[in-house]
Amino acid sequence: MKTYNEYLKRIDEVDGRIRAFVHIDREAIHEEARRAKQGFLAGVPVAIKDNLCVRGEPTTCASRILAGFRPPYDAKVVEKLRASGALLFGKVNMDEFAFGSSCETSCYGPTRNPWDTGRIPGGSSGGSAAAVSSGEVPMALGSDTGGSIRQPAALCGVVGLKPTYGVVSRYGLIAFASSLDQIGPITKNVADAARLLTVIAGHDERDSTSVERKGTDYTKALIKDVRGLTIGIPKEYFIAGIDPDVDRAVKKAIQCLRDCGAHTVDISLPHSRYAVSCYYIIAPAEASSNLGRYDGVQYGLRGDESRGMIDMYSDTRTRGFGAEAKRRILLGTFSLSSGYYDAYYLKALKVRTKITEDFTNAFKQCDVIITPTTPTAAFKIGERVNDPLRMYLSDIFTIPANLAGIPGISVPCGFTGEHLPVGMQILGKHFDEETLFRAAYTFEQNTDHHLKEPPL
Repeated sequence: MKTYNEYLKRIDEVDGRIRAFVHIDREAIHEEARRAKQGFLAGVPVAIKDNLCVRGEPTTCASRILAGFRPPYDAKVVEKLRASGALLFGKVNMDEFAFGSSCETSCYGPTRNPWDTGRIPGGSSGGSAAAVSSGEVPMALGSDTGGSIRQPAALCGVVGLKPTYGVVSRYGLIAFASSLDQIGPITKNVADAARLLTVIAGHDERDSTSVERKGTDYTKALIKDVRGLTIGIPKEYFIAGIDPDVDRAVKKAIQCLRDCGAHTVDISLPHSRYAVSCYYIIAPAEASSNLGRYDGVQYGLRGDESRGMIDMYSDTRTRGFGAEAKRRILLGTFSLSSGYYDAYYLKALKVRTKITEDFTNAFKQCDVIITPTTPTAAFKIGERVNDPLRMYLSDIFTIPANLAGIPGISVPCGFTGEHLPVGMQILGKHFDEETLFRAAYTFEQNTDHHLKEPPL
């Protein structure tokens, strides 16, 4: 692996074109490196998504409303990284409050895809995926509420894992939708994802949703053998509208795993067709509640106080929140309002239960499920920013896993005719990340997609 100084040099060389980083404290990095800690990730640079609290460092969720906020504490995952000897390599860009699929809603401006700087890197963890893809860091942390780790990983040609809900502590993650958010790794390869998850996973009493489980060394699941493994292929994920190059690459990847000894079985996840509609009721409702705390009183941007408290609140939120954040707050507030709660929010919760039951039934027939991660490769910057429905459909294949709370990993599986990366999504049973790593690692070791570099 390269030295940390070589990674800093790489940032100097390419980040002006990629714009993955929003803050980097070189003096702090040099100081951490001088301490020469021992540990599982000793000396390994890790970039941190800008919605994870790092003590004393700017943490803004790429929003004007949190301008100047410096947390007085570390997120649990950051504590674990420090204890492992990792080097915290600054904060990377994201969609504002993780509201987006393209990394275009950031107050810092868009991050660009290293494979084509005229295209989006995906979102909301676009800065994390772009930083890893461009070789600025070997690892990064992202958060995944509806696909925000897996989708940008697929579009940038890297590996992204959303763990089972509750496996990684959310303490210190600035919340979007608390019943859906999960922190996970974005890395160059499957082995590094296993290493990073081994460090950040584990119970935390400060997070009431954290599951009490023994620590797991996920690197032991890096087995190059899928003989006896049964793969489910859901018909609902291979439908009209998928880019033919994406469809072709994923089906070729499935055949590769068959050639390695895995069996396949056709399955159905019938309620997946309602996942996007369900998600865009539940997630904005939770976001509306979570973002109510940003009023200009205690931290961040403060509006004009001269006309009284109510006007100060209004001015703070008008100037502080971007268009997409306002849209989701309004959607969430509407679906929770009197007369609409039962018609929208309660019904969405019932649909969520049906989607979870679909996965439970499917896993009685198979060990993992394979789908495309995204229906298309990376689209051009600005192409969908004014078309929310098309933008929301970018996560059509990733959202169901969040609603069900199951783990999912995206691995590079090919390229389109325009030489843009394609990702294959592997979904597993609750708390069965080991099987995901086994399938993903076997595929990776029998192909060379993860070794390809963007033409920077």
